[in-house]
Amino acid sequence: MAIRDVLKMGEPLLLERSERVTDFEELEALVRDMRDTMEALDGAGLAAPQIGVLKRVVIFGFRHNPRYPQQEPLPLTVLVNPEIEPLSTETASDWEGCLSVPGMRGKVERHQFIRYTGLDQHGNAIRREVEGFHARVVQHECDHLDGILYPMRIADMRDFGFEDVLFPALPQS
Repeated sequence: MAIRDVLKMGEPLLLERSERVTDFEELEALVRDMRDTMEALDGAGLAAPQIGVLKRVVIFGFRHNPRYPQQEPLPLTVLVNPEIEPLSTETASDWEGCLSVPGMRGKVERHQFIRYTGLDQHGNAIRREVEGFHARVVQHECDHLDGILYPMRIADMRDFGFEDVLFPALPQS
């Protein structure tokens, strides 16, 4: 088990675009470290750049997450070289947090219905159509691959603040 340090907003590497994965043999240790790190920190997802690796790899999923107690479980998924396609023009604004922006939450507008495609860590194709929180998590994690952190998507900075102030009943990250 290897829990890696998560880079925080302000680290220049988080603003860079990640490279496509071409060598799947290198992914086993990376995916293991990402999963261990995400689970140890109660994350809903994690992107490789957050642990200092500029590869187009994200991981997400949980059975129960104390940071998002009202959310249904998400299937544990490793998504390599992801592509996202909105399936409608419908969007929704909701609160997001991030392991790279600890202790804060902000409201972000995201597509409600998406299709995501990519590969798992073994090179097998993944294609899913999802909505709601699942769609939000995928879009959030894939933003990291393009050097975008969720505060960059907040339309009104009055909808950005510290978790302990905004949501005092939730466990704090």
